[in-house]
Amino acid sequence: MAGRRRAVGRAGCLVAAGALLAGVAGCGADAPRTDARSAAVQDVLDRRARAVLGKDAAAYRATGGADPYLLLDLAAVPLDSWAYHLTRLDGSGSRVRAAAELRYRVDGYDTAPVVAERTLTLLREDGRWRVVDDEPAAKSGEQLWEQGRITAVKGAHSLVLGVGQQRSVLASYADIADRAVPAVTDAWGRRWARRVVVLVPESLDGMGELLGSPAASYRGIAAVTTGEAGGSGSAPADRVIINPEAYGVLGDLGKQVVLTHETAHVATRAVTTPATPLWLSEGYADWTGYRGTGRTAAEAAPELRRAVREGTPPATLPEDADFGFSGDSGKLARAYESGWLACRMIAERWGEAKLNAFYAAVGEHQRRAGAVEGALHKVLGIGEDDFAAKWRAYVRSELGDGS
Repeated sequence: MAGRRRAVGRAGCLVAAGALLAGVAGCGADAPRTDARSAAVQDVLDRRARAVLGKDAAAYRATGGADPYLLLDLAAVPLDSWAYHLTRLDGSGSRVRAAAELRYRVDGYDTAPVVAERTLTLLREDGRWRVVDDEPAAKSGEQLWEQGRITAVKGAHSLVLGVGQQRSVLASYADIADRAVPAVTDAWGRRWARRVVVLVPESLDGMGELLGSPAASYRGIAAVTTGEAGGSGSAPADRVIINPEAYGVLGDLGKQVVLTHETAHVATRAVTTPATPLWLSEGYADWTGYRGTGRTAAEAAPELRRAVREGTPPATLPEDADFGFSGDSGKLARAYESGWLACRMIAERWGEAKLNAFYAAVGEHQRRAGAVEGALHKVLGIGEDDFAAKWRAYVRSELGDGS
């Protein structure tokens, strides 16, 4: 692990930590005992949460010895809320394993809580339950404070939280984020929180731990944005996570484009649904990132330009699978560039307001089937086949020999 946590075994009858049950059931225990024990475990988790919010070290220690550095590592983070919701309890006797949702909000930045799935081990000693271990649930990512003490830098529109990073570096990222937020607002409008939280781990390995995925999956990826698709009208608490190794070697323009791209994802999340294809969500984010930079199509889409000049231009807009982080960097680049040019074409030929309206109209659907076709007719007055043909011609005209 990138953090300092020790490895913990997963013995016992633990089921998927994300399962939400109407009743909290245990293994090998009758219902009355389980209910009483669940209430006692929830009580200690409530006391633990209050201790974290109140920065009360003595009260925190009284709930158990798990993660003794938590209050120190969190000291710089302005928390608005912190709570545990018990979802399952397993085990019998004096040792149990609990699945719980940790829900927390950063004051001034989160309009909805971050929800992290946790697995906790508790022991009952002298008639009291105590937390002896607290770790991410299976297939869940670490939280940044599990990797060390957090340094926080607050910008005008941003909060940058880092581990193992110099404050000057974090301050430079806050400056970039502070330019990204108004740039996104100028493109998308004011219908979002207009602030962003940026996480900067110490290394690529730390990034992988935060995302709960192998670090190799993100090698060469400068940044990603976490968050659930919206569509309910309320934006979740997104986080932009920086890969310090890839992001750090970018030039000034590259850093700005990347962070503006990721901030666009934050802004549009509430209207991004399962119906939104990646060519549109990634293409729109790239369009926002490059907007106003003066970069030409040939400069911003070199892989697609190479394909056009070699006589192998794309026949269709990219599928979602084309955006996977695989070993084929050229294919991935062409997918992003294709989506960007599609959005650029809409902005140029129909106007930026129509591009925004088209994005939102696609997101009104919860299913992919018919979403793009319906939004094209509704907003642009064009069918999907005709749109694809215009896009192919646009790609050739922008990236052909005359570009």
